[in-house]
Amino acid sequence: MIVVSNATPIISLASISKIDILKHFFDKVYIPHAVYDEIKSKKAFGYKEIDDEFFQVEFIKDEFSQNILLNDLDLGEAQTIVLAKEMSADIVLIDETIGYNIAKSQELNVKRTLSFLIASKKRGYIDEVKPLLDEMLDKGRWISRKVYRDVLRFCDE
Repeated sequence: MIVVSNATPIISLASISKIDILKHFFDKVYIPHAVYDEIKSKKAFGYKEIDDEFFQVEFIKDEFSQNILLNDLDLGEAQTIVLAKEMSADIVLIDETIGYNIAKSQELNVKRTLSFLIASKKRGYIDEVKPLLDEMLDKGRWISRKVYRDVLRFCDE
């Protein structure tokens, strides 16, 4: 299975020390070079974890498509979508709404970080989602009240 990720899912999971959640679902996650640079340069949560061999950094080839996407997205999101298309990815991980919608419009199978928290709870990888959501919020992740309530409802919490 080919999985390509933008920065936010990695940063969000690393901020709550749950990057291993991705390892329950995938053998490897590909990230475009811009995502690697974004996480490393900001010393964001995950800046150590992305050097794990689980994450494989790739360069995109289609700079034309990247440049078109840059009208609406940041470099990391644009490269994530381009790389996902170039690799015929099975799943692309993007949290930001505009990037998510553009990836969907290009017929990519897009997933968000919170969907993995829900799936992890359902599969028994984690016991509770609420403390993890609260910790993400404490660490600066924005989650709407509606999404927060919906996630807890899906998880029977």
